Amino acid sequence: MAVGLGPLPALHPVPGFELGISSAGIKRPGRKDVVVMRCAEGSSVAGVFTLNAFCAAPVILAKQRVQGTVRYLLTNTGNANAGTGEPGLVAARRTCEKLAQLTGVDASAVLPYSTGVIGEPLPVEKIEGALQAAIDDLSVDNWAAAATGIMTTDTLPKGASRQFSHDGVTVTVTGISKGAGMIRPNMATMLGYIATDAKVAQSVLQDLIRDSANKSFNRITIDGDTSTNDCCMLIATGQADLPEITEAKGTLFEALKKAVFDVCMEVAQAIVRDGEGATKFVTVEVNGGGNHQECLDVGYAVAHSPLIKTALFASDPNWGRILAAVGRAGVPDLDVSKIDVFLGGVCIASQGCRATTYTEEQGSAVMAEEEITIRIELGRGDCSETIWTTDLSHEYVKINAEYRT
Repeated sequence: MAVGLGPLPALHPVPGFELGISSAGIKRPGRKDVVVMRCAEGSSVAGVFTLNAFCAAPVILAKQRVQGTVRYLLTNTGNANAGTGEPGLVAARRTCEKLAQLTGVDASAVLPYSTGVIGEPLPVEKIEGALQAAIDDLSVDNWAAAATGIMTTDTLPKGASRQFSHDGVTVTVTGISKGAGMIRPNMATMLGYIATDAKVAQSVLQDLIRDSANKSFNRITIDGDTSTNDCCMLIATGQADLPEITEAKGTLFEALKKAVFDVCMEVAQAIVRDGEGATKFVTVEVNGGGNHQECLDVGYAVAHSPLIKTALFASDPNWGRILAAVGRAGVPDLDVSKIDVFLGGVCIASQGCRATTYTEEQGSAVMAEEEITIRIELGRGDCSETIWTTDLSHEYVKINAEYRT
C-alpha cells in the first residue's frame, strides 16, 4: 500500500564500504535477515541513537563503541534484543565477538544493530551461524540487497543515492533505511545507514548526521511511538582523492552536507510513504510561529491525532478536528483569530472559524488525493516547521494486532 513509493533508485557503490547478506531464519526459514557491513580501514563513523529509556542492548553497545575504531556493522532483523536486560547485552557482545573472530578484528570494532520483536531473547546461535555467509557475500554493489535484508514490516526497500564532483573528483553518498511502524523518531529512524567516500573528521561527521537527522528523520511520524532500537549511522570511508574535511565550512563540506541531507530526506520520507497500512502521504506545514518549538508542537498535535488520521483515511474533510488539535497543542496565549488553515490550496478556516469561501466539495476533492498538505498559518512570527505523516487505516490495526502471531 506504499504511497508513491516505487522500486529502489540506482544506488551507487561507495568505495570502501561493503555489504553482505545472509539468512539466519530468525522469524522465517530462508529469509535474508542478517546484514554485515564492512568499513575500510581509517573510516570515520558517527551516529545518532534513540532516546527511549528502554533502549535495546545493541544500542547501548553501539553508542559505547562508535567513537572508537569501527570496522564492521552487524544487523539482524526479527528480534529487537530490547527489554532483555543483562542477558541481552551478553548476547549482543557474543555476536560481535563471533564476527570479530571470523574477520580478525577487535570485538570493540564491531557495532551491533537489531530490529524486530521486543522482549524476546536474541537467538545468538542462529546469527553466529549466518555470519560467514554474510562475510563471503561482502560487496560494494549489495546496497539493494541490504535494503531488503534490514526490512521488518516494510513492504518495499528504501534507499537513495547522490553524487557530486569536486575538483574533478566524484564523491558518492548512498543510504538505506527501514521502518514502517513504531515511528516517531527522537533522533533518527528505526534503522538507517548512510555512507560516503569523502574523508571527514569524526567530530564534523557527528554534527553532520545529527543535523541531517534532525531535519529529516526527526520530522516524520506514523504512530507517535519512538522505538527502543532507533539508530542512524553515517560512515565516511575517505577513499575519494580529496583533502579531509576538518571543519563545517567550505565548498566541499557544503556539497557533502547537501548530498547527505538529500539522502536522509528521501529515505525518511520513504518510511512515511511505506507506513503500516498507509493510504495517504500527509505533509503538515506550520508557518508563522513565534519559535520553532511551537511550530513543532502544533504540527505533531495534528499529525498524531487519531481523529484527524482516521478522517484522512476516510477522505473526510472534517476540518473541526484540525482546529481542535491546533488549539490543544499547548502554544501559550494562542490567538485563534489570527489562524488560517488550508487543505492543499483550499482555505478551510480563517480567523478561527470556517472560511466564507470554503465548500465541502472543495475539501472532499483534496482529501480524495493520495498526497495531501495541511497548512497552518499561526500569525505569531516568522518560524516554520514541516512534518510528514500518514493516515490511520484498518490495515494498520490489523498489522499491529497480529505482529507476534
